Amino acid sequence: MNKPESEEKSRTEYSARNMTVAVIAQALSILAGFCTRMVFTHTLSREYAGVNGLFSNILSVLALSELGAGAAITYALYKPIAAGDIEKQKSLMRLFRRFYRLVALVIFTGGLTVIPFMDLLMKNRPDIDHLVLIYLLYLSGAVSSYLMTHKRMLIETHQLSYICVLYQTGSLLAQYALQVVVLLTSGNFLLYISIATVCTILNNLAISRRADKLYPFLRDRDIRELPEGERREIVQNTRALLLHKIGGVAVNNTDNLLLSSLVGLTSNGLYSNYYLIIHSIRQVLNQTFQGLTASVGNLGAATDPARVRRVFEATFFMGQWMFGLAAICIAELIDPVVALCFGPSYVFSRDITLILCVIFYLTGMRQATMVFRNSLGIFWYDRYKPLAEAAINLGASIVLGLKLGTAGVFLGTIISTVATSLWVEPLMLYRHFLHVPARSYFLRYGLYASVTALLWYGEDLLCRGLGGGVWAIALRLAVCVTVTNLAYLLLYHRTKEFQLLLDKGRLLLERRLPGWFRR
Repeated sequence: MNKPESEEKSRTEYSARNMTVAVIAQALSILAGFCTRMVFTHTLSREYAGVNGLFSNILSVLALSELGAGAAITYALYKPIAAGDIEKQKSLMRLFRRFYRLVALVIFTGGLTVIPFMDLLMKNRPDIDHLVLIYLLYLSGAVSSYLMTHKRMLIETHQLSYICVLYQTGSLLAQYALQVVVLLTSGNFLLYISIATVCTILNNLAISRRADKLYPFLRDRDIRELPEGERREIVQNTRALLLHKIGGVAVNNTDNLLLSSLVGLTSNGLYSNYYLIIHSIRQVLNQTFQGLTASVGNLGAATDPARVRRVFEATFFMGQWMFGLAAICIAELIDPVVALCFGPSYVFSRDITLILCVIFYLTGMRQATMVFRNSLGIFWYDRYKPLAEAAINLGASIVLGLKLGTAGVFLGTIISTVATSLWVEPLMLYRHFLHVPARSYFLRYGLYASVTALLWYGEDLLCRGLGGGVWAIALRLAVCVTVTNLAYLLLYHRTKEFQLLLDKGRLLLERRLPGWFRR
Protein backbone atom coordinates (compact mmCIF):
# COMPACT_ATOMS: atom_id res chain seq x y z
CA MET A 1 0.00 0.00 0.00
CA ASN A 2 2.87 2.37 0.74
CA LYS A 3 4.28 2.22 -2.76
CA PRO A 4 1.13 3.34 -4.61
CA GLU A 5 0.65 6.13 -2.09
CA SER A 6 4.24 7.24 -2.58
CA GLU A 7 3.85 7.11 -6.35
CA GLU A 8 0.62 9.09 -6.12
CA LYS A 9 2.33 11.74 -4.03
CA SER A 10 5.18 11.86 -6.54
CA ARG A 11 2.80 12.33 -9.48
CA THR A 12 0.86 14.98 -7.58
CA GLU A 13 4.05 16.86 -6.73
CA TYR A 14 5.39 16.68 -10.26
CA SER A 15 2.08 17.89 -11.66
CA ALA A 16 1.80 20.73 -9.13
CA ARG A 17 5.35 21.91 -9.77
CA ASN A 18 5.00 21.75 -13.54
CA MET A 19 1.63 23.52 -13.48
CA THR A 20 2.74 26.23 -11.04
CA VAL A 21 5.90 27.10 -12.95
CA ALA A 22 4.04 26.96 -16.27
CA VAL A 23 1.25 29.29 -15.18
CA ILE A 24 3.58 31.87 -13.59
CA ALA A 25 6.02 31.77 -16.49
CA GLN A 26 3.27 32.01 -19.07
CA ALA A 27 1.69 34.94 -17.24
CA LEU A 28 5.02 36.79 -17.33
CA SER A 29 5.39 35.98 -21.01
CA ILE A 30 1.89 37.23 -21.72
CA LEU A 31 2.49 40.52 -19.94
CA ALA A 32 5.79 41.07 -21.72
CA GLY A 33 4.35 39.99 -25.07
CA PHE A 34 1.34 42.24 -24.66
CA CYS A 35 3.54 45.25 -23.92
CA THR A 36 5.66 44.40 -26.96
CA ARG A 37 2.53 44.13 -29.08
CA MET A 38 1.36 47.55 -27.92
CA VAL A 39 4.66 49.08 -28.98
CA PHE A 40 4.45 47.11 -32.25
CA THR A 41 1.02 48.47 -33.19
CA HIS A 42 1.99 52.04 -32.34
CA THR A 43 5.26 51.98 -34.30
CA LEU A 44 4.38 49.81 -37.32
CA SER A 45 1.37 49.64 -39.63
CA ARG A 46 -1.41 47.02 -39.67
CA GLU A 47 0.19 45.37 -42.68
CA TYR A 48 3.16 44.31 -40.56
CA ALA A 49 0.79 42.69 -38.07
CA GLY A 50 -0.90 40.86 -40.92
CA VAL A 51 2.42 39.64 -42.32
CA ASN A 52 3.43 38.42 -38.87
CA GLY A 53 0.27 36.33 -38.52
CA LEU A 54 0.41 35.04 -42.10
CA PHE A 55 4.00 33.80 -41.96
CA SER A 56 3.44 32.15 -38.59
CA ASN A 57 0.49 30.20 -39.99
CA ILE A 58 2.38 29.16 -43.13
CA LEU A 59 4.98 27.54 -40.90
CA SER A 60 2.24 25.88 -38.84
CA VAL A 61 0.90 24.28 -42.00
CA LEU A 62 4.40 23.16 -43.02
CA ALA A 63 4.74 21.55 -39.59
CA LEU A 64 2.43 18.81 -40.90
CA SER A 65 5.65 17.10 -41.95
CA GLU A 66 6.20 16.32 -38.27
CA LEU A 67 3.44 13.73 -38.78
CA GLY A 68 2.57 13.62 -35.09
CA ALA A 69 5.49 11.27 -34.39
CA GLY A 70 6.42 13.32 -31.34
CA ALA A 71 3.34 12.19 -29.43
CA ALA A 72 3.80 8.59 -30.60
CA ILE A 73 7.41 8.38 -29.43
CA THR A 74 6.63 10.26 -26.24
CA TYR A 75 3.93 7.71 -25.45
CA ALA A 76 6.44 4.94 -26.15
CA LEU A 77 8.82 6.49 -23.58
CA TYR A 78 6.43 6.29 -20.60
CA LYS A 79 6.87 2.58 -19.85
CA PRO A 80 10.70 2.46 -20.15
CA ILE A 81 10.95 5.58 -17.99
CA ALA A 82 8.66 4.07 -15.35
CA ALA A 83 10.73 0.86 -15.46
CA GLY A 84 14.09 2.66 -15.47
CA ASP A 85 15.03 1.02 -18.79
CA ILE A 86 17.88 3.25 -20.04
CA GLU A 87 18.67 1.10 -23.08
CA LYS A 88 15.12 1.40 -24.40
CA GLN A 89 15.17 5.16 -23.85
CA LYS A 90 18.43 5.41 -25.80
CA SER A 91 16.95 3.47 -28.70
CA LEU A 92 13.83 5.61 -28.81
CA MET A 93 15.80 8.84 -28.61
CA ARG A 94 18.00 7.86 -31.54
CA LEU A 95 14.90 7.14 -33.58
CA PHE A 96 13.45 10.46 -32.45
CA ARG A 97 16.62 12.37 -33.37
CA ARG A 98 16.85 10.87 -36.84
CA PHE A 99 13.23 11.57 -37.57
CA TYR A 100 13.34 15.22 -36.52
CA ARG A 101 16.42 15.94 -38.56
CA LEU A 102 14.47 14.71 -41.56
CA VAL A 103 11.49 16.84 -40.51
CA ALA A 104 13.71 19.95 -40.30
CA LEU A 105 14.98 19.29 -43.83
CA VAL A 106 11.45 18.78 -45.19
CA ILE A 107 10.14 21.96 -43.54
CA PHE A 108 13.06 24.00 -44.84
CA THR A 109 12.59 22.66 -48.38
CA GLY A 110 8.83 23.10 -48.24
CA GLY A 111 9.23 26.61 -46.87
CA LEU A 112 11.39 27.57 -49.81
CA THR A 113 8.80 26.32 -52.30
CA VAL A 114 6.22 28.70 -50.82
CA ILE A 115 8.17 31.80 -51.84
CA PRO A 116 7.13 31.87 -55.54
CA PHE A 117 3.45 31.65 -54.52
CA MET A 118 3.54 34.32 -51.83
CA ASP A 119 1.45 36.79 -53.87
CA LEU A 120 -1.40 34.26 -54.01
CA LEU A 121 -1.51 34.13 -50.19
CA MET A 122 -1.82 37.90 -49.85
CA LYS A 123 -4.76 39.87 -51.12
CA ASN A 124 -3.18 43.21 -52.10
CA ARG A 125 0.46 42.46 -51.24
CA PRO A 126 1.75 45.15 -48.85
CA ASP A 127 4.62 47.49 -49.69
CA ILE A 128 7.10 46.05 -47.19
CA ASP A 129 10.82 45.91 -47.90
CA HIS A 130 12.73 42.62 -47.74
CA LEU A 131 9.55 40.55 -47.45
CA VAL A 132 11.26 37.35 -48.65
CA LEU A 133 14.17 37.83 -46.24
CA ILE A 134 11.71 38.34 -43.38
CA TYR A 135 10.00 35.10 -44.31
CA LEU A 136 13.33 33.26 -44.40
CA LEU A 137 14.05 34.45 -40.85
CA TYR A 138 10.73 33.02 -39.69
CA LEU A 139 11.59 29.78 -41.48
CA SER A 140 15.06 29.56 -39.92
CA GLY A 141 13.69 29.89 -36.40
CA ALA A 142 11.13 27.15 -37.01
CA VAL A 143 13.66 24.77 -38.55
CA SER A 144 16.14 25.20 -35.70
CA SER A 145 13.50 24.18 -33.15
CA TYR A 146 13.02 20.75 -34.74
CA LEU A 147 16.71 19.92 -34.48
CA MET A 148 16.45 19.92 -30.66
CA THR A 149 12.88 18.72 -30.15
CA HIS A 150 13.85 15.18 -29.10
CA LYS A 151 15.79 16.41 -26.08
CA ARG A 152 13.03 18.74 -24.97
CA MET A 153 10.52 15.91 -25.16
CA LEU A 154 12.73 13.62 -23.07
CA ILE A 155 12.87 16.19 -20.28
CA GLU A 156 9.10 16.67 -20.39
CA THR A 157 8.39 12.93 -20.41
CA HIS A 158 10.40 12.60 -17.20
CA GLN A 159 7.81 14.95 -15.61
CA LEU A 160 10.29 17.86 -15.63
CA SER A 161 8.55 20.13 -18.12
CA TYR A 162 9.06 23.10 -15.77
CA ILE A 163 12.75 23.11 -16.79
CA CYS A 164 11.90 23.72 -20.45
CA VAL A 165 9.32 26.32 -19.42
CA LEU A 166 11.91 28.26 -17.43
CA TYR A 167 14.35 28.31 -20.35
CA GLN A 168 11.58 29.28 -22.76
CA THR A 169 10.38 32.10 -20.53
CA GLY A 170 13.86 33.52 -20.01
CA SER A 171 14.43 33.50 -23.76
CA LEU A 172 11.09 35.18 -24.47
CA LEU A 173 11.60 37.91 -21.88
CA ALA A 174 15.03 38.71 -23.34
CA GLN A 175 13.55 38.66 -26.84
CA TYR A 176 10.70 41.02 -25.96
CA ALA A 177 13.01 43.47 -24.19
CA LEU A 178 15.34 43.68 -27.19
CA GLN A 179 12.46 43.94 -29.64
CA VAL A 180 10.91 46.86 -27.75
CA VAL A 181 14.25 48.68 -27.84
CA VAL A 182 14.50 48.10 -31.59
CA LEU A 183 10.92 49.26 -32.25
CA LEU A 184 11.30 52.43 -30.18
CA THR A 185 14.70 53.37 -31.58
CA SER A 186 14.48 52.33 -35.24
CA GLY A 187 11.12 50.72 -36.07
CA ASN A 188 13.07 48.20 -38.14
CA PHE A 189 10.85 45.14 -38.68
CA LEU A 190 13.70 43.09 -40.18
CA LEU A 191 15.80 43.55 -37.05
CA TYR A 192 12.73 42.87 -34.92
CA ILE A 193 12.30 39.44 -36.53
CA SER A 194 16.05 38.72 -36.46
CA ILE A 195 16.04 39.06 -32.68
CA ALA A 196 13.22 36.49 -32.40
CA THR A 197 15.13 34.02 -34.60
CA VAL A 198 18.38 34.36 -32.64
CA CYS A 199 16.64 34.01 -29.26
CA THR A 200 14.80 30.90 -30.47
CA ILE A 201 18.06 29.26 -31.56
CA LEU A 202 19.83 30.13 -28.29
CA ASN A 203 16.91 28.78 -26.25
CA ASN A 204 17.00 25.49 -28.13
CA LEU A 205 20.76 25.17 -27.58
CA ALA A 206 20.38 25.87 -23.85
CA ILE A 207 17.71 23.18 -23.45
CA SER A 208 19.87 20.74 -25.41
CA ARG A 209 22.82 21.28 -23.08
CA ARG A 210 20.62 20.85 -20.01
CA ALA A 211 19.26 17.57 -21.38
CA ASP A 212 22.82 16.31 -21.93
CA LYS A 213 23.64 17.03 -18.28
CA LEU A 214 20.45 15.43 -16.95
CA TYR A 215 20.72 12.34 -19.16
CA PRO A 216 24.37 11.53 -19.97
CA PHE A 217 23.24 8.46 -21.92
CA LEU A 218 22.25 10.83 -24.75
CA ARG A 219 25.96 10.97 -25.63
CA ASP A 220 26.34 7.18 -25.74
CA ARG A 221 27.17 5.65 -29.10
CA ASP A 222 26.43 2.05 -28.14
CA ILE A 223 22.71 2.00 -28.94
CA ARG A 224 20.57 -0.97 -29.90
CA GLU A 225 17.99 -0.84 -32.65
CA LEU A 226 14.36 -1.03 -31.58
CA PRO A 227 12.66 -4.42 -32.08
CA GLU A 228 10.58 -4.61 -35.23
CA GLY A 229 7.31 -4.99 -33.31
CA GLU A 230 7.87 -1.77 -31.35
CA ARG A 231 8.88 0.12 -34.47
CA ARG A 232 5.70 -1.12 -36.15
CA GLU A 233 3.59 0.11 -33.22
CA ILE A 234 5.19 3.56 -33.38
CA VAL A 235 4.62 3.71 -37.14
CA GLN A 236 0.95 2.79 -36.65
CA ASN A 237 0.49 5.46 -34.00
CA THR A 238 2.31 7.96 -36.21
CA ARG A 239 -0.06 7.23 -39.10
CA ALA A 240 -3.01 7.94 -36.83
CA LEU A 241 -1.40 11.07 -35.41
CA LEU A 242 -0.69 12.42 -38.89
CA LEU A 243 -4.42 12.53 -39.46
CA HIS A 244 -4.90 14.28 -36.10
CA LYS A 245 -2.18 16.72 -37.10
CA ILE A 246 -3.91 17.52 -40.38
CA GLY A 247 -7.20 18.17 -38.61
CA GLY A 248 -5.56 20.34 -35.96
CA VAL A 249 -3.76 22.51 -38.50
CA ALA A 250 -6.83 22.81 -40.72
CA VAL A 251 -8.97 23.98 -37.81
CA ASN A 252 -6.54 26.04 -35.73
CA ASN A 253 -3.92 27.38 -38.10
CA THR A 254 -5.69 28.34 -41.31
CA ASP A 255 -7.74 31.32 -40.09
CA ASN A 256 -4.97 33.79 -40.87
CA LEU A 257 -4.49 32.28 -44.32
CA LEU A 258 -8.22 32.44 -45.09
CA LEU A 259 -8.59 35.96 -43.74
CA SER A 260 -5.60 37.13 -45.73
CA SER A 261 -6.80 35.59 -49.00
CA LEU A 262 -10.58 36.12 -48.64
CA VAL A 263 -10.85 39.37 -46.68
CA GLY A 264 -7.43 41.04 -46.77
CA LEU A 265 -4.37 41.72 -44.63
CA THR A 266 -6.15 44.51 -42.72
CA SER A 267 -8.63 42.06 -41.21
CA ASN A 268 -5.73 39.73 -40.56
CA GLY A 269 -4.01 42.53 -38.66
CA LEU A 270 -7.10 43.10 -36.49
CA TYR A 271 -7.32 39.39 -35.75
CA SER A 272 -3.64 39.28 -34.79
CA ASN A 273 -4.32 41.49 -31.76
CA TYR A 274 -7.26 39.38 -30.63
CA TYR A 275 -5.27 36.22 -31.32
CA LEU A 276 -2.40 37.52 -29.18
CA ILE A 277 -4.68 38.02 -26.17
CA ILE A 278 -6.83 34.91 -26.59
CA HIS A 279 -3.95 32.63 -27.52
CA SER A 280 -1.88 33.91 -24.59
CA ILE A 281 -4.67 33.12 -22.14
CA ARG A 282 -5.19 29.74 -23.78
CA GLN A 283 -1.47 29.03 -23.48
CA VAL A 284 -1.50 29.74 -19.75
CA LEU A 285 -4.40 27.38 -19.21
CA ASN A 286 -3.05 24.76 -21.61
CA GLN A 287 0.26 24.79 -19.75
CA THR A 288 -1.68 23.67 -16.70
CA PHE A 289 -2.84 20.61 -18.60
CA GLN A 290 0.51 19.99 -20.26
CA GLY A 291 2.01 19.85 -16.79
CA LEU A 292 -0.24 16.84 -16.21
CA THR A 293 0.69 14.97 -19.39
CA ALA A 294 3.66 12.94 -18.16
CA SER A 295 1.95 12.19 -14.84
CA VAL A 296 -1.16 10.93 -16.66
CA GLY A 297 1.02 8.71 -18.84
CA ASN A 298 2.70 7.34 -15.73
CA LEU A 299 -0.70 6.80 -14.10
CA GLY A 300 -2.08 4.97 -17.13
CA ALA A 301 0.95 2.67 -17.25
CA ALA A 302 0.72 1.78 -13.57
CA THR A 303 -2.94 1.65 -12.52
CA ASP A 304 -6.44 0.53 -13.49
CA PRO A 305 -8.96 2.31 -15.79
CA ALA A 306 -11.39 3.04 -12.94
CA ARG A 307 -8.80 5.13 -11.16
CA VAL A 308 -7.84 6.86 -14.40
CA ARG A 309 -11.53 7.67 -14.96
CA ARG A 310 -11.83 9.39 -11.58
CA VAL A 311 -8.75 11.49 -12.31
CA PHE A 312 -10.01 12.31 -15.81
CA GLU A 313 -13.42 13.48 -14.61
CA ALA A 314 -11.78 15.67 -11.96
CA THR A 315 -9.44 17.08 -14.63
CA PHE A 316 -12.36 17.77 -16.97
CA PHE A 317 -14.17 19.54 -14.12
CA MET A 318 -11.08 21.64 -13.42
CA GLY A 319 -10.86 22.53 -17.10
CA GLN A 320 -14.47 23.65 -17.39
CA TRP A 321 -13.99 25.93 -14.37
CA MET A 322 -10.81 27.46 -15.77
CA PHE A 323 -11.97 27.87 -19.36
CA GLY A 324 -15.49 28.92 -18.37
CA LEU A 325 -14.15 31.71 -16.17
CA ALA A 326 -11.65 32.75 -18.84
CA ALA A 327 -14.26 32.75 -21.63
CA ILE A 328 -16.57 35.02 -19.63
CA CYS A 329 -13.71 37.40 -18.82
CA ILE A 330 -12.61 37.52 -22.47
CA ALA A 331 -16.16 38.23 -23.66
CA GLU A 332 -16.51 41.21 -21.31
CA LEU A 333 -12.96 42.58 -21.39
CA ILE A 334 -11.26 42.00 -24.71
CA ASP A 335 -12.98 44.74 -26.75
CA PRO A 336 -12.28 47.57 -24.27
CA VAL A 337 -8.73 46.26 -23.72
CA VAL A 338 -8.00 46.23 -27.46
CA ALA A 339 -9.49 49.71 -27.85
CA LEU A 340 -7.45 51.06 -24.93
CA CYS A 341 -4.14 49.44 -25.87
CA PHE A 342 -4.19 49.40 -29.68
CA GLY A 343 -6.83 51.98 -30.59
CA PRO A 344 -10.58 51.85 -31.43
CA SER A 345 -9.82 51.12 -35.08
CA TYR A 346 -8.49 47.71 -34.08
CA VAL A 347 -11.75 46.56 -32.42
CA PHE A 348 -13.86 43.83 -34.04
CA SER A 349 -17.64 44.02 -34.13
CA ARG A 350 -19.37 42.40 -31.14
CA ASP A 351 -20.60 39.36 -33.05
CA ILE A 352 -17.07 38.43 -34.12
CA THR A 353 -15.82 38.81 -30.55
CA LEU A 354 -18.47 36.45 -29.22
CA ILE A 355 -17.71 33.90 -31.94
CA LEU A 356 -14.04 33.96 -30.90
CA CYS A 357 -15.08 33.41 -27.27
CA VAL A 358 -17.17 30.38 -28.22
CA ILE A 359 -14.22 28.93 -30.13
CA PHE A 360 -12.01 29.52 -27.10
CA TYR A 361 -14.46 27.72 -24.82
CA LEU A 362 -14.98 24.76 -27.16
CA THR A 363 -11.24 24.35 -27.63
CA GLY A 364 -10.61 24.61 -23.90
CA MET A 365 -13.21 22.01 -23.02
CA ARG A 366 -11.28 19.52 -25.20
CA GLN A 367 -8.02 19.88 -23.28
CA ALA A 368 -8.65 17.23 -20.64
CA THR A 369 -9.71 14.69 -23.26
CA MET A 370 -6.73 15.40 -25.51
CA VAL A 371 -4.21 15.20 -22.68
CA PHE A 372 -5.56 11.81 -21.61
CA ARG A 373 -5.84 10.59 -25.21
CA ASN A 374 -2.21 11.47 -25.97
CA SER A 375 -0.86 10.24 -22.63
CA LEU A 376 -2.73 6.93 -22.82
CA GLY A 377 -1.92 6.28 -26.48
CA ILE A 378 -5.48 6.30 -27.85
CA PHE A 379 -4.51 7.55 -31.30
CA TRP A 380 -5.81 4.93 -33.68
CA TYR A 381 -9.52 4.66 -32.96
CA ASP A 382 -10.55 8.16 -34.10
CA ARG A 383 -7.95 8.50 -36.86
CA TYR A 384 -10.48 9.48 -39.53
CA LYS A 385 -12.17 12.12 -37.40
CA PRO A 386 -9.55 14.82 -38.21
CA LEU A 387 -10.10 14.39 -41.96
CA ALA A 388 -13.82 15.02 -41.56
CA GLU A 389 -13.08 17.92 -39.24
CA ALA A 390 -10.63 19.48 -41.68
CA ALA A 391 -13.00 19.10 -44.65
CA ILE A 392 -15.94 20.60 -42.76
CA ASN A 393 -13.84 23.44 -41.38
CA LEU A 394 -12.28 24.48 -44.67
CA GLY A 395 -15.49 24.09 -46.64
CA ALA A 396 -17.66 25.97 -44.13
CA SER A 397 -15.04 28.69 -43.54
CA ILE A 398 -14.58 29.37 -47.26
CA VAL A 399 -18.31 29.38 -48.06
CA LEU A 400 -19.28 31.47 -45.03
CA GLY A 401 -16.19 33.65 -45.38
CA LEU A 402 -17.19 34.63 -48.92
CA LYS A 403 -20.72 35.46 -47.70
CA LEU A 404 -20.11 36.92 -44.23
CA GLY A 405 -16.47 37.97 -44.30
CA THR A 406 -14.45 37.64 -41.11
CA ALA A 407 -17.30 36.24 -39.01
CA GLY A 408 -17.91 33.49 -41.57
CA VAL A 409 -14.31 32.29 -41.44
CA PHE A 410 -14.56 31.80 -37.66
CA LEU A 411 -18.03 30.26 -37.79
CA GLY A 412 -16.56 27.46 -39.88
CA THR A 413 -14.34 26.53 -36.93
CA ILE A 414 -17.33 26.25 -34.57
CA ILE A 415 -19.30 24.13 -37.04
CA SER A 416 -16.44 21.66 -37.59
CA THR A 417 -15.67 21.33 -33.87
CA VAL A 418 -19.28 20.66 -32.87
CA ALA A 419 -19.78 18.22 -35.75
CA THR A 420 -16.71 16.11 -34.88
CA SER A 421 -14.27 16.67 -32.02
CA LEU A 422 -16.80 17.68 -29.38
CA TRP A 423 -18.25 14.16 -29.21
CA VAL A 424 -15.87 11.81 -31.04
CA GLU A 425 -12.79 12.35 -28.84
CA PRO A 426 -14.45 11.65 -25.46
CA LEU A 427 -16.43 8.76 -26.95
CA MET A 428 -13.20 7.03 -28.01
CA LEU A 429 -11.58 7.63 -24.62
CA TYR A 430 -14.51 6.14 -22.71
CA ARG A 431 -15.02 3.25 -25.11
CA HIS A 432 -11.42 2.11 -25.61
CA PHE A 433 -9.70 2.86 -22.30
CA LEU A 434 -12.16 3.68 -19.54
CA HIS A 435 -14.53 0.94 -20.77
CA VAL A 436 -17.74 2.61 -19.59
CA PRO A 437 -20.48 4.51 -21.50
CA ALA A 438 -19.69 8.18 -22.19
CA ARG A 439 -23.22 9.28 -21.27
CA SER A 440 -22.10 10.82 -17.97
CA TYR A 441 -19.46 12.89 -19.77
CA PHE A 442 -21.96 14.44 -22.18
CA LEU A 443 -24.42 15.16 -19.38
CA ARG A 444 -21.66 16.94 -17.50
CA TYR A 445 -20.63 18.85 -20.61
CA GLY A 446 -24.20 20.05 -21.15
CA LEU A 447 -24.52 21.11 -17.53
CA TYR A 448 -21.18 22.92 -17.47
CA ALA A 449 -21.83 24.76 -20.76
CA SER A 450 -25.36 25.78 -19.76
CA VAL A 451 -24.23 27.15 -16.41
CA THR A 452 -21.39 29.09 -18.04
CA ALA A 453 -23.70 30.56 -20.71
CA LEU A 454 -26.23 31.70 -18.10
CA LEU A 455 -23.50 33.23 -15.95
CA TRP A 456 -22.09 35.13 -18.93
CA TYR A 457 -25.54 36.48 -19.84
CA GLY A 458 -26.12 37.74 -16.30
CA GLU A 459 -22.66 39.26 -16.01
CA ASP A 460 -23.00 40.89 -19.41
CA LEU A 461 -26.10 42.67 -18.13
CA LEU A 462 -24.16 43.85 -15.08
CA CYS A 463 -21.23 45.09 -17.19
CA ARG A 464 -23.26 47.01 -19.80
CA GLY A 465 -22.76 50.71 -19.64
CA LEU A 466 -19.48 50.55 -17.70
CA GLY A 467 -17.47 51.99 -20.59
CA GLY A 468 -13.93 51.14 -21.58
CA GLY A 469 -11.54 53.15 -19.42
CA VAL A 470 -8.96 51.61 -17.09
CA TRP A 471 -11.25 51.71 -14.04
CA ALA A 472 -14.18 50.35 -16.03
CA ILE A 473 -12.03 47.45 -17.24
CA ALA A 474 -10.92 46.74 -13.67
CA LEU A 475 -14.54 46.78 -12.50
CA ARG A 476 -15.59 44.43 -15.31
CA LEU A 477 -12.82 42.05 -14.31
CA ALA A 478 -13.85 42.16 -10.65
CA VAL A 479 -17.47 41.39 -11.54
CA CYS A 480 -16.56 38.46 -13.81
CA VAL A 481 -14.05 36.86 -11.45
CA THR A 482 -16.14 37.29 -8.30
CA VAL A 483 -19.54 36.28 -9.64
CA THR A 484 -18.27 33.34 -11.71
CA ASN A 485 -16.13 31.81 -8.97
CA LEU A 486 -18.80 32.21 -6.30
CA ALA A 487 -21.43 30.68 -8.55
CA TYR A 488 -19.21 27.73 -9.49
CA LEU A 489 -18.29 27.17 -5.84
CA LEU A 490 -21.91 27.27 -4.73
CA LEU A 491 -23.05 24.89 -7.46
CA TYR A 492 -20.20 22.39 -7.48
CA HIS A 493 -18.65 22.29 -4.00
CA ARG A 494 -20.39 19.00 -3.08
CA THR A 495 -19.47 17.14 -6.29
CA LYS A 496 -17.01 14.24 -6.12
CA GLU A 497 -14.80 15.96 -8.73
CA PHE A 498 -14.43 19.05 -6.57
CA GLN A 499 -13.77 16.92 -3.49
CA LEU A 500 -11.08 14.91 -5.30
CA LEU A 501 -9.27 18.09 -6.35
CA LEU A 502 -9.58 19.40 -2.80
CA ASP A 503 -8.09 16.18 -1.43
CA LYS A 504 -5.20 16.41 -3.91
CA GLY A 505 -4.52 19.96 -2.77
CA ARG A 506 -4.57 18.93 0.89
CA LEU A 507 -2.23 16.01 0.17
CA LEU A 508 0.24 18.32 -1.54
CA LEU A 509 0.12 20.91 1.24
CA GLU A 510 0.49 18.24 3.91
CA ARG A 511 3.62 16.98 2.21
CA ARG A 512 5.01 20.47 1.73
CA LEU A 513 3.99 21.84 5.16
CA PRO A 514 3.86 18.83 7.48
CA GLY A 515 4.50 20.85 10.65
CA TRP A 516 1.56 23.14 9.99
CA PHE A 517 -0.84 20.19 9.54
CA ARG A 518 0.30 18.52 12.80
CA ARG A 519 -0.72 21.51 14.87
